[in-house]
Amino acid sequence: MVKITKVKSGSIFETKESYSRIVCVDDWIFVSNTAGRNYKTREMSTDPVEQARQCFDNIEGALKAVDSCLEDVVQSKIFIPYVEDAKAVMEYVGERFRGIDPQRTVTCSPLGAPDFKVEIEVTAYRGAAKADVEEITISLG
Repeated sequence: MVKITKVKSGSIFETKESYSRIVCVDDWIFVSNTAGRNYKTREMSTDPVEQARQCFDNIEGALKAVDSCLEDVVQSKIFIPYVEDAKAVMEYVGERFRGIDPQRTVTCSPLGAPDFKVEIEVTAYRGAAKADVEEITISLG
């Protein structure tokens, strides 16, 4: 039988908009689009890299709640509304995911409010951090 676990972080938006921070389906972990707001202080930096840093802290905290970690991430989606912020944000994202190397999508499109400079969504597989990994390099074209 499939086990589904839904994790709430206490965000008012989770209640208002009817969603979960994390939904686990057995060992698959789906983390909702996560903003760079410190959920304890409710503060959010105006700096896009600081927001990205907070996004990762929020994601890592959520993953820890279901016995997972950033190294289990297999897919990432990065949303950056302002193209001029993309280079700095993606340099930081690259540092945080170095050695993990998940599949990635980056989109520059509007977010829910103008003060959001980045949001990150990930999919993880519990235990992927300890799996044997084979890297294959191909030539496209």
